[in-house]
Amino acid sequence: MWVAMAATALCAVFALVLAMGQAVVARHRAGAAADLAALAAADHALLGSADACHRAAEVAAAQGSEVVRCVVSGEIADVTARAAFGPYAPTVRARAGPPLPAPLPGAVPGVPDGP
Repeated sequence: MWVAMAATALCAVFALVLAMGQAVVARHRAGAAADLAALAAADHALLGSADACHRAAEVAAAQGSEVVRCVVSGEIADVTARAAFGPYAPTVRARAGPPLPAPLPGAVPGVPDGP
């Protein structure tokens, strides 16, 4: 009887670990797809928002994901992607664009220059 209870408990723990593993894999796939789609959209931002978002959707589809939201503002792309894996379908948001200008030497972050 104790052996049956121990085996049942071990099976339950194993099932829980497998479910958590699937959730983590789904989250990582969605994150990778969102990152790559945002980079693709930012790369094509100068061609227009529609073209940039279309390219983001193509890149996400190549990763086995779908773009849920795509906004391009100037050269900055903001993309949300969803990747289904098993019963999980997490969505992840990513932004891409040119880097911010480097602060001047001695400047305090968040404090404007001048009087």
